[in-house]
Amino acid sequence: MALTKTKNEIDSMREGGHLLSRALKAACDAVRPGVTLSDIDAVAEQVIREGGGEPSFKGYKSHADDEPFPTTLCISVNEEVVHGCGDRPIVLKEGDIVGLDIGLWYNGLCTDMAATVPVGHVSEEAAKLIAVTREACLAGANVVHVGGLVSDVAKAVESVVEPHGYGIVRALVGHGVGHKVHEGPHIPNYSDHRYPRVEIVEGMCLAIEPMIGLGTWDVETAEDGWTVVMKDRKLAAHFEVTIVVTKDGIEVLTPLPV
Repeated sequence: MALTKTKNEIDSMREGGHLLSRALKAACDAVRPGVTLSDIDAVAEQVIREGGGEPSFKGYKSHADDEPFPTTLCISVNEEVVHGCGDRPIVLKEGDIVGLDIGLWYNGLCTDMAATVPVGHVSEEAAKLIAVTREACLAGANVVHVGGLVSDVAKAVESVVEPHGYGIVRALVGHGVGHKVHEGPHIPNYSDHRYPRVEIVEGMCLAIEPMIGLGTWDVETAEDGWTVVMKDRKLAAHFEVTIVVTKDGIEVLTPLPV
């Protein structure tokens, strides 16, 4: 699988990415107290399909014998980090925070993005966690350049997050994207010399996605087999953008709507 994309492929990913951004904005706008996860999921899927795309998470399998993921959105509430199914019987309440992770296929190419949003009025510590995670995502994206290293992303994320004492999730990482939902290279959000040295080249399309916990970085999978939660059950936040590496820096193919 090629780590780089052609101009035509990038053009399709740009169109798909802007459609994906509209779908995520619609989902974010739907978040409010009293709304169910299914309500939000339906809004996002409608925007994607009306725009000529197809949800990339719905029906997704990591392996052939896995159960297919059931919904368009991964919706993760409070201490949940990622991969929460959007059809669970959860009603959002004032003070919750909600991670919305979404992907689509458009003209045969895939893009991916995520945002964490408040439900009504939230605590100062929740609002700060959201703001810092968003800042870390954009810092990780903006440090990418031709001739740099994938490990530069981790250093940029750490520079934003560590002063606040938050935990950077280690079990989950960013990734390449385009021909598949998940491609190489792996893009960790923390420094670790055990990861291979990967040089960044023009035409790479990368999903930058820090996942940050209010406490430690340890996670576990819930009994449903999908939802990843913080072991300490403290709040978590997640932001993600798909970028393409150009000779002049990067272009964000999935602009954050919040």
